[in-house]
Amino acid sequence: MYGLLRSLLFRFPAEQAHNLALNSLDIAHKLGLLNLAVSKPADCPVNVMGLDFPNPVGLAAGLDKNADHLDALGALGFGFVEVGTVTPLAQPGNPMPRMFRLPEHQAIINRMG
Repeated sequence: MYGLLRSLLFRFPAEQAHNLALNSLDIAHKLGLLNLAVSKPADCPVNVMGLDFPNPVGLAAGLDKNADHLDALGALGFGFVEVGTVTPLAQPGNPMPRMFRLPEHQAIINRMG
């Protein structure tokens, strides 16, 4: 399944694939499909600097720039989801293209701003 989804997403420019993946995740969450595909995370609570987290695996900022997909991302079992960049006023971000694939390193550069 991963190979099929990966080959589909790689047919699109990086930012378009990013948005398609997040929107698809939202749809799967709203239809209750994530519960079928995601295992319950191990019970491994941690306390960091006085903050309690259900587990130590978190999602860093940058994936969900405008916090539009919090419920779906939270349903994946992360101990925390960091969103942003958050600013007092909405910002358009950097001009496109602003996401770049580095296939030889299996990486993406995100300069969405």
